Amino acid sequence: MPPSKGRRRRKLFSEVLKDGGDERYKITLNAKDNNKSREQNKLQLKKDINPTDIKVGIKALKTFRFGRILIEAGSEEEINSLSSAISAKCGEQLEIIKHTLRKPRLIIYNVPEEIKTENITTIIRAQNPEIALNGEDVVAKFRYKTRKGNYNTFIEVGPQT
Repeated sequence: MPPSKGRRRRKLFSEVLKDGGDERYKITLNAKDNNKSREQNKLQLKKDINPTDIKVGIKALKTFRFGRILIEAGSEEEINSLSSAISAKCGEQLEIIKHTLRKPRLIIYNVPEEIKTENITTIIRAQNPEIALNGEDVVAKFRYKTRKGNYNTFIEVGPQT
């Protein structure tokens, strides 16, 4: 059934992310002095920092409990210039925390008991020569024993793997 002229077809999630998605870069500002309210911190930030002077486009500015402020921008360069301007002008009142993406974690099931956590990355590289792995791409975090007596290992995988 074709969509009617007045209604648009909803996009699938895969279609939205096909072009890279809408990546937003974020920083969080924490108040070093807990006596100020979040509105006072927000007003001070607006008074001291002018985004047009440092050529930064801010997509969102949100306030949270305990004087926290979340700032979203469109690129990494904008976040870096904004954080350097904030640290120069408001560094003694606000602490800057840059958000980073977490590395995905995988579980490898039924790992033999002889294979230890320290050796798992070398064994993965030896078994998969077609994958070019760096030393930091795959990191074994820990392993645990299941009820059935099998061992499972958690590994953290880098973004290029």
